[in-house]
Amino acid sequence: MFPAGRGSLQARWCVQALKTLQNRSHLPPQVNAVRWSSSDAPVPRITTHYTVHPRDKDLRWEGVEMERFADEADVVIVGGGPAGLSAAIRLKQLANAQEKELRVCLVEKASQIGAHTLSGACLEPSALNELIPDWKEKGAPLNTPVTEDRFAILTEKYRIPVPILPGLPMNNHGNYIVRLGHFVRWLGEQAEELGVEMYPGYAASEVLFHEDGSVKGIATNDVGIAKDGSPKDVFERGMELHAKVTIFGEGCHGHLAKQLYKHFNLRENCQPQTYAIGLKELWVIDEKKWKPGRVDHSVGWPLNRNTYGGSFLYHLNEGEPMVALGLVVGLDYSNPYLSPFREFQRWKHHPSVAPTLEGGSRIAYGARALNEGGFQSLPKLTFPGGLLIGCSPGFMNVPKIKGTHTAMKSGMLAAEAIFAKVTDESLQSETAGVHVPEYEQSLKKSWIWKELYAVRNIRPSFHNYFGLYGGMFYTGVFYWIFRGKEPWTLKHSGKDADQLKPAKDCTPIEYPKPDGKISFDLLSSVALSGTNHEGDQPPHLTLMDDSIPVAKNLAIYDGPEQRFCPAGVYEYVPLETGEGMRLQINAQNCVHCKTCDIKDPSQNINWVVPEGSGGPAYNGM
Repeated sequence: MFPAGRGSLQARWCVQALKTLQNRSHLPPQVNAVRWSSSDAPVPRITTHYTVHPRDKDLRWEGVEMERFADEADVVIVGGGPAGLSAAIRLKQLANAQEKELRVCLVEKASQIGAHTLSGACLEPSALNELIPDWKEKGAPLNTPVTEDRFAILTEKYRIPVPILPGLPMNNHGNYIVRLGHFVRWLGEQAEELGVEMYPGYAASEVLFHEDGSVKGIATNDVGIAKDGSPKDVFERGMELHAKVTIFGEGCHGHLAKQLYKHFNLRENCQPQTYAIGLKELWVIDEKKWKPGRVDHSVGWPLNRNTYGGSFLYHLNEGEPMVALGLVVGLDYSNPYLSPFREFQRWKHHPSVAPTLEGGSRIAYGARALNEGGFQSLPKLTFPGGLLIGCSPGFMNVPKIKGTHTAMKSGMLAAEAIFAKVTDESLQSETAGVHVPEYEQSLKKSWIWKELYAVRNIRPSFHNYFGLYGGMFYTGVFYWIFRGKEPWTLKHSGKDADQLKPAKDCTPIEYPKPDGKISFDLLSSVALSGTNHEGDQPPHLTLMDDSIPVAKNLAIYDGPEQRFCPAGVYEYVPLETGEGMRLQINAQNCVHCKTCDIKDPSQNINWVVPEGSGGPAYNGM
């Protein structure tokens, strides 16, 4: 999707590339040589990314042209998901209605809008009804209204039905089963028609600041860097996009949001964010087993009572007999031997699940992390020059297992507050980057705040001796009685990374081998995600200290990253000398779920953006 405004921006990039090549032709030979200041490091070098090894200390970068061209917009949006696109659409709706010029630019790291989007997904249409009331006439891909809602507890061999009482969060009456990537792509089309400038394939890699400390905008990532961190002949510097206000809607555990939390101390007055990993597959099944509109949720097996999680199985009506199925596992689990991927594969063999899949074919696979902290974990949302929306700060309603409607509404509220501020000349900002505290104020008056507050205690209620069953008791009794108005607020157990126990204190988990019909191995699954990265670039899974994986993670926790990663990115392999082990990072496999950044017990992994357009190529996940 390339609007008319894209031409000038692309032209600037081309000029910059030409300038870079002209400068490169005059570089002294030694600049291209491999000259590391720490080549005598006692452990194998893994990380070569400039965020860990600065270029100003690397002689190979001497003389390389590092100037970036800059462009100006009124509002820059980082992330082309439901939140960012809703913000973009609402901004242009307001501007067009009042006949005011407002330049809105949106950057998205995926090669196409929606290509990195993954969710269950059962969509509550409340925010969509507000944003685009005539969405049916405009062809929104909401093809499957929920017709049947089922919930159950699974044991290893049995399914125990649980009634869904009216008013409980898991009731899906009035919702739609969707392929969220297709819905996001449709939102992108609506934004483009309104005049939003869309730039898929460009990853925002850096937050820019004014001299007074307010946000100035973002810079897109550099390209043309070799795996060893040296500049290639085709090196191109990224582009700067400056704006009055920058909206950060990167999704769960955003790379730039992490920087903003520290820079503005946004998490000073909230509890730590907690997360889960969601794994999903799409299957085409036997038409005789197809029940369009049926929603199945379950808890219990294969997870034990102290591991939070649950499964879903949705029957889609997309022109062929298709189901979406998956498993969500809370990342506060304690056993380092647990593999969410293999738990998912095992779950598919349950007697209540396998018959639906038998004779069918798997057509897609993917995974992503989800925010689970809810109300208690919301950070401060505004700061001079910018604000946070969507799953980046964490507006997911955990017991509903839904965050799209809240993400969209947060983007709409942000747009309305920004538009009022940047178009009212009497509202002066004290900083170079416009501060919009009105967004957080309006959000606290909205249905988002009421909805998240009402369910705030359900997720932390699972931290009890009885685990799953204690949490269900709390939900069924206290939530039913108080309707979320109980006069107390429970706390989370802390950061997910701190919950792992040493391997010596845990029992290894023996998983059955995949049969190639219902369950599958990891690498064949990743192949279905369409994941691809330029191979000759520095691994974007960076380590603050290359020695920690073997010295701590492997020694104490038996290398949990080789199990919690849903894409086979991390492997421990023997050293070439035959003595000892080393960590191998297969960055080309990364599906951008961020689980490693979240669950690494040493908090040594820092996920940063790879070259733009890299990553999964989901088709309606």
